[in-house]
Amino acid sequence: MGAAGQPGPNFALPLGMRFFPERALEQRPLCSEGRNCWRLLPANRVAFLIDGAAYFDAFVSAAESACHSIFIVGWDLNSRVRLVHDERPRDVPGEFKGLLNALTARRSELNIYILLWDFAMLYVWEREPLSTVVNGWRTHHQIHFAVDNHHPVGASHHQKIVVIDDAVAFVGGLDLTGSRWDTPEHRADDPRRVDEDGHPYPPFHDVQMLVDGKAAQGLGELARTRWKRATGQDIALSASTRSNPWPSHLYPDLESVPVAIARTEPAYNEQPAVHEIETLYCDAIAAAQRSIYIENQYLTSAVISDALAARLQEPQGPDIVLVLRHKAPGWLEESTMDVLRARLLRRVRAADRYQRLRVYCPVVPGLTTQCLNVHSKVLIIDDQLIRIGSSNLSNRSMRLDTECDLVIEADGEARISEAITRFLARLLGEHLGVPPDMVVKTLGVSASLTATVDYLRGGERTLVPLDGDVPEWLDELMPESALIDPERPVDSDMLITTLVHPRDRQPGRRALVRVAAVVLILLGLAATWRWTPLAKWISIDTVDAWATFLREHPSAPLLVMAAYLVGSLVLVPVTSLIVLTALIFGPFTGFLYAFAGCLLAAMLTYGVGNFFGKGLVRHIAGSRLNRFRERLARHGVLAIITVRVIPIAPFTIVNMMAGASQIRVRDFLLGTVLGMGPGIFALTFFTSQFETTARAPTVGSLLLLTGLVVLLVFLTSRLHRWLARN
Repeated sequence: MGAAGQPGPNFALPLGMRFFPERALEQRPLCSEGRNCWRLLPANRVAFLIDGAAYFDAFVSAAESACHSIFIVGWDLNSRVRLVHDERPRDVPGEFKGLLNALTARRSELNIYILLWDFAMLYVWEREPLSTVVNGWRTHHQIHFAVDNHHPVGASHHQKIVVIDDAVAFVGGLDLTGSRWDTPEHRADDPRRVDEDGHPYPPFHDVQMLVDGKAAQGLGELARTRWKRATGQDIALSASTRSNPWPSHLYPDLESVPVAIARTEPAYNEQPAVHEIETLYCDAIAAAQRSIYIENQYLTSAVISDALAARLQEPQGPDIVLVLRHKAPGWLEESTMDVLRARLLRRVRAADRYQRLRVYCPVVPGLTTQCLNVHSKVLIIDDQLIRIGSSNLSNRSMRLDTECDLVIEADGEARISEAITRFLARLLGEHLGVPPDMVVKTLGVSASLTATVDYLRGGERTLVPLDGDVPEWLDELMPESALIDPERPVDSDMLITTLVHPRDRQPGRRALVRVAAVVLILLGLAATWRWTPLAKWISIDTVDAWATFLREHPSAPLLVMAAYLVGSLVLVPVTSLIVLTALIFGPFTGFLYAFAGCLLAAMLTYGVGNFFGKGLVRHIAGSRLNRFRERLARHGVLAIITVRVIPIAPFTIVNMMAGASQIRVRDFLLGTVLGMGPGIFALTFFTSQFETTARAPTVGSLLLLTGLVVLLVFLTSRLHRWLARN
């Protein structure tokens, strides 16, 4: 066994043994430049790195030998992540930040380029702040850091590429960030599996591919293209080809093979869309003769589900084994992506006429949830094709986000077929808790992927059938995939052209939809309080008792103002604070408190933006929202009124952008008063009427509430039209 969990030369198939021995060796190559891949380039060596420990170890070893350049292109990164946990002596630190500092300190000719997705607010609580990432390394001319916003609305940069000296390159599902390191054992109690703050995280499974030669040089070109699009800077290829940063302890799985590089890129500006990954998936699935093996984080792509369903309907089609995670972490993804997966699985299972489909999740003994977090993106077709990369089986990865996958095709060569079978055996052996050679032996006897898994299942660590269903009410509640997992950029037909860049427009009708949704939720809560058992636990009388206490407290005005100030700093939706204020203090006092609180909070966050300037706003708001900053400065009062009425960005972000844009305080205050005053008054009056209806719903109160809703929607619509004209 080689180091870092990689197989050595002793792990080999019996001479001449193949997964499907009756399969003809001659076949037409599947990968075709310009159709389903960008480049088809030779690699002298290839290694398949299973799980984070193997990848991080190989990265550190390769980086130690870097002479000229390191390109790190990623979706996420954490400067504090510990990359290695073994005791092997090293010349450099095992922590990411210390590693890069040490490398640049000892090699004056080494330049490191770090390019991350400009992720804006969506993941702000899950990631290390960009300012911390930058400051984590010394202010040094050899370390270059940039964020990439070169993509349409709603898209993200999801590629995970590392290129060292244009001589070796890593591609796969792993970013150099926290909560990724793990070993193939995935022990439930591994003390080394902790995040940067020392908190344990669950076992994590992923796969990376390492290549060298011309394939690595091609990935270096791809990384430079990304860098130029983000920064406008051209970075020349490494002048010297003498560098050999391949990790000395790592035995290659393959030698002298062509590697296809496939991409997804959305259309943007003058840049055409690239759908190589989607085309390659469809071509590979259609070409499968005996088996399709898939590991993936998601399974929501309509194109992929159609391709799989078509093969399952064939009398002599291939076996299909899907290895997925049990459910997405967090309520948001569980309520969205898991719903889409459940719908897709129902369609695919309905097409499984001949019982050739298996859907599993891996279980690990000792885990609270038992199931392993599968984050890998792997496709294996027969013993003829292997694909490892960053693309999920989602609509986003097929069409909207940037992705990069590597593909190796056997093209009739027995040595490549055997290497593909060995890799499949390692994956299945890990999930089934059996040695890889047992998987190879069973595959050779059964010549069936599903029969092999069925035979080897059943231990403590194994693959268990995954139902994937979600509650019926949740399925009915969630919209179609176009809203949750889009294939194309967010529609941008209607917004104020004088304020909003055409690429950033959002239709005004969405605001009306949100208003209607809030009204429906409030009416639903009223009905819940009135006619369900929840009334015993969350009664209006109980809430009213707390409201009375606060209302009569001598420091009530100060407490309310403090709530608005603190809430604005931690991004609490200001609408929620206004509604709560109206419920406690009534329409008139509530309006005065809410109006004063909003003005104070607006001035506070305006001052934050003014003090820290556009740098902070860029990191918090993202470059797209940051484009509003210039137009705010140009259009003054009208701009502030507009962004108060139309939800271009959250309340706090708007205030900080205004402060950073150096807009005059007078214009800012006047625009805030005119833009928010009528809305606050209408919302507090509506909330008061809602409370009255909830306490004693009568035909009259319900009609009055409905009339208010209609009036609010009408006035909002008219205001949108007026702003569009002016």
